[in-house]
Amino acid sequence: MSEPRTKTDDLRLLPSVDQLLRTETAVSLRNLVGLSRLTVMARTVADEMRKRILGTEMSSGDTRESLLLQAEQRLREVGSQENKTGIRRVINATGVILHTNLGRAPLSQAAREAILAAAGYCTLEYDAVSGARGRRGQRVEELLVELTGAEDALVVNNCAAATLLILSVLAGDGETLVSRGELVEIGGDFRVPDVMLNSGTRMIEVGTTNRTHLEDYRREITSSTRVIMRVHPSNYRIVGFTTSPSLSELAELAHEAKLVLFADAGSGVLTHLGDYELGDEPVIRDWVSDGADVVSFSGDKLLGATQAGLIVGRSEIVSRLRRHSLYRALRVDKLTLAALEASLESHRSGTSFQDIPALQMLALSTGEIEARAKRVTEILSQSSPDSGLLIALEEGQSAVGAGSGPATHPATVLISLEHANLSADEIQSRLRRSRTPIIARISDRKVLLDLRTVARDEEPELLETLCNLASESLYSST
Repeated sequence: MSEPRTKTDDLRLLPSVDQLLRTETAVSLRNLVGLSRLTVMARTVADEMRKRILGTEMSSGDTRESLLLQAEQRLREVGSQENKTGIRRVINATGVILHTNLGRAPLSQAAREAILAAAGYCTLEYDAVSGARGRRGQRVEELLVELTGAEDALVVNNCAAATLLILSVLAGDGETLVSRGELVEIGGDFRVPDVMLNSGTRMIEVGTTNRTHLEDYRREITSSTRVIMRVHPSNYRIVGFTTSPSLSELAELAHEAKLVLFADAGSGVLTHLGDYELGDEPVIRDWVSDGADVVSFSGDKLLGATQAGLIVGRSEIVSRLRRHSLYRALRVDKLTLAALEASLESHRSGTSFQDIPALQMLALSTGEIEARAKRVTEILSQSSPDSGLLIALEEGQSAVGAGSGPATHPATVLISLEHANLSADEIQSRLRRSRTPIIARISDRKVLLDLRTVARDEEPELLETLCNLASESLYSST
């Protein structure tokens, strides 16, 4: 009678890393991930199998050959996951137009082409007409001046950077007055007071959370005061018993006291959006004409471009910001400038609602979305009538997202998915694991798809994935 196998015997059967690297799977992965990364993956697989053997009993039928096959299968799984990490394209079916986790505003076709053109050598700081050195971002700055009515403009990498630069240069040696009702947390534990602290300015809170009067500001002005700051509370609203001075009133007070009025507008609206329930989002040109000396706003929200902190205002102030050493640390690269330039050109030409996806989505009517949703459900129902996947349409609401229009929820028509043998979480997981992940939402144990945020050219891929899901559902229910 043979001696029973020991743990040591089992470990001797494990394939070596070198053996695993010579398998067919490893050879196919080598060109994708490189030998160095592949070796790390193979060692990880070998370590996993070693721990499994030490922690559990091996099957008596396991052989050196079967363990090598198991290791190869595990390497294949690790390789598949490797290709799914990093930044990938997804189909946003959540109905949240500016979805922060999904990259906020999708870029227009013109902006994408501009990025591609700028990816090689480009005229970033070169004047092709004169052959002399040019100024970085000059065209973007000119467009911002034209679109906002400001005297000058500057671009940094995000709105927090804009606030940091402005307060560091204008109020780093003194105090900044700001209403308690405007000390917002933007998201991800990022708070306006934190940026103010980093700038060196001393924050002086005025008024109360819901009511701040002009006299509250006036009483706090001292010889150390440098800036009065107005922050648009983009991601929340205080309603009811509220009051705050208008921007023009604050401007009059600031200029009377020889102070700077700095206004953080947040979402970057260049045209009135009252027709889309966003009438309370400040239009940058209005804030400039109301007397703000310097205004900051986002490039990747309702302006519909890429992440950037856009600064417009009086030329004397913007020139001071441009000359400061901190600006060089905060300035943007050529790809951002290229995307901004193309997007701003669309705003200037009056074609922003035709060109810029975020504005296109915002302007979609419920009827347009319903017609598209009906077409998708009809095709899906016809392709797999016995799959067990229950498909229906229901009324719902979209969202603007990214802190813009928090009280605005455009009406929409949703595609709901249910299955007797699959939970909503399982359906959603399968959608996420598809070749191009489809991101949906769950409510009342149903997966909901909102076509407001699905581009028309993405519909065929969405349909293919849903048809595959229906086929899988048919197989899993039999």
